[in-house]
Amino acid sequence: MKYSDKQRLQKIFENADKLLNYISEHNIKKENLLNDYALQWLVTTPLYNIGEHIYHLSDEYKNNHTEVPWLMIAGLRHRLVHNYDGTNWNIIAEVVFDELPTLANQIKLLLQEI
Repeated sequence: MKYSDKQRLQKIFENADKLLNYISEHNIKKENLLNDYALQWLVTTPLYNIGEHIYHLSDEYKNNHTEVPWLMIAGLRHRLVHNYDGTNWNIIAEVVFDELPTLANQIKLLLQEI
């Protein structure tokens, strides 16, 4: 199925929002993610999905919204999926706890523009 940019943005937001809500509701901290294999698996699926949808956003859309680091996010997905040199869970924890809330807010604002 071919998704529109708007549909992809909605899916990106839904994945980010669900993951952030789960983390909040279960009082998960960075240290938990660093040491709990099950939590590591739990966060990778939403991150895969976010990265995949970002990768497939139109180039025109990404070029018109350079405030979002599209390439870095898609690259993170590739690193997780292909496990290049292993996964650095310190970086993933930073992404989930420090950068994902910002991305979710950016996507929410972008959705309001469409």
